[in-house]
Amino acid sequence: MSHRLDFATTHATEFVDITDRIRDEVRRAGLRNGRVHLQSLHTTLGLAINENEPLLLHDFESLLDRLAPAGAGYEHDDFARRFEVPLGEPANGHAHCRQLLLSAFATVMVEEGALVLGRWQSLFAVELDGPRQRQVALQLDGEFARRDEKVSLEALVELELARQLMVDPEPVAAPMRRLVEAGGKRLRPKLVQLTAGIGPRSDPLRAAELAAAVELLHNATLIHDDYVDESTHRRGRPTVAAAEGPERAIAVGDYYFAKATRLIAQIGNGGVTSALAEALESVCASQIDDVAMRGSYPGDRDSYMRVIRGKTASLFAAACESGALLSGAAPDVVQALGRFGDLLGTAFQMADDMVDFSPSSGKPVGLDIRQRVLSLPLIYAAEDRVVGPEVRRLLAGALGDSEVGRVAELVTSSGALPRVRQEAQHLVDAAVRELEAVELDGLRPTLVGLARAAVDRIS
Repeated sequence: MSHRLDFATTHATEFVDITDRIRDEVRRAGLRNGRVHLQSLHTTLGLAINENEPLLLHDFESLLDRLAPAGAGYEHDDFARRFEVPLGEPANGHAHCRQLLLSAFATVMVEEGALVLGRWQSLFAVELDGPRQRQVALQLDGEFARRDEKVSLEALVELELARQLMVDPEPVAAPMRRLVEAGGKRLRPKLVQLTAGIGPRSDPLRAAELAAAVELLHNATLIHDDYVDESTHRRGRPTVAAAEGPERAIAVGDYYFAKATRLIAQIGNGGVTSALAEALESVCASQIDDVAMRGSYPGDRDSYMRVIRGKTASLFAAACESGALLSGAAPDVVQALGRFGDLLGTAFQMADDMVDFSPSSGKPVGLDIRQRVLSLPLIYAAEDRVVGPEVRRLLAGALGDSEVGRVAELVTSSGALPRVRQEAQHLVDAAVRELEAVELDGLRPTLVGLARAAVDRIS
């Protein structure tokens, strides 16, 4: 498949990031596995792959200017020695020389519908003689999705997340991009997309837009949480607060709270906007309760349940409700899915608490203990007749490596973890029962499988 990419440049020398537009072409064509071949149709427009970072781009432009400065006496610009030069021909010998340092061609691989680029890589059209109207030729070859084959839901969300982050100011986009690209289970956007296929107005692209907004909202809460908890790492990478300071963390979190809210409002469905706005209110209110409870650490079960239903379960419930509302599902279906999401979110957080004590989790055992994060296994261990007194004594003091290790041993040796696991499984059973009384257009087995997997995990 062939296409032309048209765009305008605005500066004499300019690195124009065309990555997002190439992704759009791949998605539009349905290319699943193959290659995108690009060719500049101008002798003063190059192609390059590098990092999109403003200071670095300025370095590139300065380098080109030093190597081939404008007006340095190029024979190409001596129009008296050239024949049939049209009127208005620019003196651009420098631009032609600069192009030799670049390439007029580029090929990017595509796997599972996504461009194969490194974490920091973008594809640039490099203007060397602007501002001008420019054109790049594209050819796509490989394995294309059949017209009746749906592009994976996951790929649509990843493309939409990348598209949204591409247009944001780099000081806020870069930290969020690092967090998003570090992975995560993407459960909330998956719930949005699945439930958005239930009603009569199913639209995968609109569902992907909503799912991406929900994921941005979730990641904004994580950035703020990490600052409050003084966490140093998230998903194996330094948190925004640890890497760039608390001021940047607050600013980035606030920016994406605002952006996600705007994206949700732009979808134009009042029910969707209300459901997610209420969830955001619950998240913020529960964060205040969470901080207030630190004085009585590790707290009690009732207080813990109130906090996690606000901080975690509310967004799960809203993800399920908003997807169903977007598709025009019946009110009883929307309500049942909301209850399903609430129960699933609560069980998910309990399972997440248990992960802190798993040596296979991929993170240091006892990280939640060290950071004094509310945790149901700790609450139950502190209430245990045998190990409870020592657990409470240790938690009341300074938590060095030896103290954290000892608390983790006590929790593991007590009946706390099996008790939490059983509670989480009972909540999932209750969540599954919420789906039995409503028509879900064949989606029930998928939702049940997702719920079971969310609790039966070690990471």
